Amino acid sequence: MRKALVAVDGSAAAHRAVRHVAALAGGCPSLEAVLLNVQPEIDDWSVRSVLKKEEVEAMEGCRGGDILQQYRQAFRAAGVRFTPLVEIGAAAETIVRVAREQGCDGIVMGTRGLGTLSGLLLGSVSSRVLALSVLPVTLVK
Repeated sequence: MRKALVAVDGSAAAHRAVRHVAALAGGCPSLEAVLLNVQPEIDDWSVRSVLKKEEVEAMEGCRGGDILQQYRQAFRAAGVRFTPLVEIGAAAETIVRVAREQGCDGIVMGTRGLGTLSGLLLGSVSSRVLALSVLPVTLVK
């Protein structure tokens, strides 16, 4: 893998995915990462009625940037070249779209370790990414 999209959400599982990519980069210094956080669209009427569209988008982007900060530090410490991105939308669909647009060879993301039935009932993001992506997907438990 030359370029990996690493989807992160602030969870312990996302930290494990970042550590996994950092370890891969140790053996392959040319590995590049796209560090992606997907924020759900703020759809709260009380917020949207007071703020302009641009202000709501800035709030969403700011939350994502805060989440990315901890992973930026981990990649810098490991010497991993990366591009940080914050996108707004449906998580799984956005992850797959961005991986394609950025020319990634694969997607790496954490999994919370839910069982198969729980994952199906909850509609987990990782299960949806597996279903949607034509790229290889590495799930780090």
